Amino acid sequence: MFKSGFVSIVGRPNVGKSTLLNYIMGEKLSIVSNKPQTTRNNIQTILTTDDYQMIFVDTPGIHKPKHKLGEYMVNSAKESTKDVDLVLFLTNPGDEIGRGDRFILETLKGKKCPVFLVLNKIDEFTQDAVAKTLADFSKEFEFDEIVPISAVKGKNVDKLLDLMVKELPEGPKYYPEDMITDVQERFVVSEIVREKALRCLRDEVPHGIAVDVIQMKQKENGTYHIEVDLICEKDSHKGIIIGKNGQTLKKIGETARYELERFLRSKVNIKIWVKVRKEWRDNALLLKELGYKKQK
Repeated sequence: MFKSGFVSIVGRPNVGKSTLLNYIMGEKLSIVSNKPQTTRNNIQTILTTDDYQMIFVDTPGIHKPKHKLGEYMVNSAKESTKDVDLVLFLTNPGDEIGRGDRFILETLKGKKCPVFLVLNKIDEFTQDAVAKTLADFSKEFEFDEIVPISAVKGKNVDKLLDLMVKELPEGPKYYPEDMITDVQERFVVSEIVREKALRCLRDEVPHGIAVDVIQMKQKENGTYHIEVDLICEKDSHKGIIIGKNGQTLKKIGETARYELERFLRSKVNIKIWVKVRKEWRDNALLLKELGYKKQK
């Protein structure tokens, strides 16, 4: 009997959703950064074995939006929990349940599919703190399974995966077995460049940036020629992104090229241009051009 189904991963920003997905897949398919709110699109990632096919929907962190981009991200996350076979609610140990987690739990009430509580980053807290958090959440919501994990170290992730497979219904193979994501290469390229920019830049810049892939061509010798616009909101940010003598931009390009070559399995030449688009996160037309489509 072959099983298949769709799994939505939800949680506040920076609780480790993308890290968990990347560990399960063994591929860096979802942007990971120490900056919150780094995932902006629902990325469908496909895990296929001889016995099952699991399609993950990695969502933006649910948070109170401050601009149109934020509204898009929150609506996108909410939409991802519709018509799925399983929801993983990720959170971290803490002193008490915060407003963000309570807001997400409210959106999950009434779901007909199973909902798992996945408590991530348990290696960073004491056993007492972990136990208290598990007890607190159990009082707030009737979860079908509760699994404490460390996505970074892989602790209990195999156990979580086994429990998830048990919840999958019998079904067809929705995607070819060699397909691991349904997003286009250009999107993954833009996410890789954006991640490297997030890692290299100061705190006041990151969430005011976007990446637009202007050109992506593969030459006869297999080498990719890629040109991207790194979009920021302020002239002062442009200077920070470029850095003294262009050193910051050079570092972004070098680290992005290394990972792009791993992803594309070929040599890559990349050029990055820094462009200022004031208040682009509140510009509906530009958001659409950058791939942030309005949720229905």
